[in-house]
Amino acid sequence: MKTINIKLEDEIYEELSEMLNAMGQTKQTFYESFTRTVLRERSMPFIISKPANTENVSEGDKLAAFARLESSRKSFSDSIEYDVEREESMNEKYGSID
Repeated sequence: MKTINIKLEDEIYEELSEMLNAMGQTKQTFYESFTRTVLRERSMPFIISKPANTENVSEGDKLAAFARLESSRKSFSDSIEYDVEREESMNEKYGSID
């Protein structure tokens, strides 16, 4: 098992801690869940973009880029059974409840 260090601003760290505590989760399970999702879907579970410089980018180019991203996301998600993946992950981490 590897260890990683992450630096967060104090305010963000505290807000994350409060939210996760309210959900009954730890930062460890949060980061593991995030990492497993990224690996399973082979993409970030959100869109990452830079601030738009709309002067040189046409609306058609933006739509084409979005269509490429959406197509890529769908090609991975069609082969994934999320409920099965989630159940297997939970069983692996906590054991079967049955």
